[in-house]
Amino acid sequence: MREIITLQLGQQSNYVGTHFWNTQESYFTYGSEEESPIDHNVHFRPGLSADGTETFMPRTVIYDLKGGFGTLRKINALYEVSHDAAPSGIWPGQTVVHRQPPIEASTYQESLDTGQTPPELSTSTVRYWSDFNRVFFHPKSIVQLNEYELNSTLMPFEKWHMGEELFASLDKEHDLVDRDLRPFVEEADQMQGIQILAGLDDAWAGFAAKYVERLRDEYGKTPVWVFGLQEPTRGLPREKRLTKLVNKARALTELNSQASLIIPFALPESPLPDTVNVDPASPWHVSALYAAALESTTLYTRLRTSDRVNSTNLGNMADLLNVFGKQTIANVEFSPVEPKDKQQNGTNRFGEILNGRGDRIASLYSSALDPITPEPSSQKDTVSLDIDLSSPQDLNLDPGRRRQRKRHIFSQVQTYRGPKEETTNGEQNGGHDARDGDNIMRSRPKVHEYRSTVAFPLIDSYPKIFRRPHRPNLDDPATTVVPIRTALSADTSVTEKVRALRTTVVRSIGLEDRETVGNELAEIAESYREGWSSGSDDDDDDD
Repeated sequence: MREIITLQLGQQSNYVGTHFWNTQESYFTYGSEEESPIDHNVHFRPGLSADGTETFMPRTVIYDLKGGFGTLRKINALYEVSHDAAPSGIWPGQTVVHRQPPIEASTYQESLDTGQTPPELSTSTVRYWSDFNRVFFHPKSIVQLNEYELNSTLMPFEKWHMGEELFASLDKEHDLVDRDLRPFVEEADQMQGIQILAGLDDAWAGFAAKYVERLRDEYGKTPVWVFGLQEPTRGLPREKRLTKLVNKARALTELNSQASLIIPFALPESPLPDTVNVDPASPWHVSALYAAALESTTLYTRLRTSDRVNSTNLGNMADLLNVFGKQTIANVEFSPVEPKDKQQNGTNRFGEILNGRGDRIASLYSSALDPITPEPSSQKDTVSLDIDLSSPQDLNLDPGRRRQRKRHIFSQVQTYRGPKEETTNGEQNGGHDARDGDNIMRSRPKVHEYRSTVAFPLIDSYPKIFRRPHRPNLDDPATTVVPIRTALSADTSVTEKVRALRTTVVRSIGLEDRETVGNELAEIAESYREGWSSGSDDDDDDD
């Protein structure tokens, strides 16, 4: 049944995961409604509650620190218990129970529980990711780690070694994969893969690296995708920014050899287009932008297989991107698409602005996925979209380095979801033929395209981050759905980012690991130069 099991590691991941599951829940159809194009069995598991009621709950395991779950409880309306379990300790004396005052449910959650129309959410009313959650989770999905507390000032969970050590101690005591993940794996008839949402710049990166290592021991051939989430760093002290970069560097070196695909997500420090309004101080907002790109990129792994042209799986998409076998880091770009206005003759001012890398972006009114600038023959079917979520600011870490003027794309998976539009220049879902010879293969990118008429739904738990400020007198279609396009690319910008990251952090890594991490980062950077050379990218590291 092509099942995908999701692991959510930490607060950032659970914000994104909540948006993701709310979106999946919105695809369900009931009664006489037309059948959903989404195969719900991919991400949801059937089951029975304690009273025999049929349930359909996410195939996910959710980890968070003490205090991170907010009002979410392990036991919910579908799995209630009538009494507390008897204490299992052997202490013969009198016990004293200390209880923290419960967190009050948000008015949004109270409205869902009573069946009333929920109030509009805001950045001030969303305190935890559970405040806007719309789905029920199985009790086995909820795993609270009490060793650390969320937002602790005494012992913040922010350094790589904390995550490594926490996983090691828990795994030694419980065997986390066997206890938490295996029950979901054993329910799957034909598991498509595992997708992991994890912080890339905090202690969860160390936790995730150890978790993926264990997954490789248990499920060696299973595709494992890691979505590495990063918090906005603008305004943070230099020391904290450096700590986050060290965590990221170590995560890339550890995950590169274990994961099938790593997709870093970061909010660009350059201004976003006028059609997107994100409050960088709000995890609810930032995670919503990440979730829209993530959910749109992976939509085609859960479409019903009756759409044979546009349905795919995690393993196939990873193979399409990693054409040389060493390029597991993919850059993600994203764009909300506004329908073309006939009165504007297909042009507007967005066609001339730059994205975070300095590339000209496709016009928001152009046909989906069409490049707007003349490209070299080897790159003519690739695209640059207006929001680069792949840490473009990392290119500025080493201002003294000479940069290549234009990135070279080895492979790119383009997706479009929304109303039908004209086909593009690229071959749909096929890319270019690799049988033309090794030299052509090395110079011409593999371009693949997936399309769906299922636009991204804007439900009441999703913030109003998409807007149309230049057309105030027209009805706003973005109140219910928004067309979206994305692009996943394996390209030479990874070389520049990883080199700049190495130069910045290598001296901040402990002596016992400095050489190893530095060498592995250099190897990652080199793997994105294979089969491609540029006169402006021949400089070597001095470190």
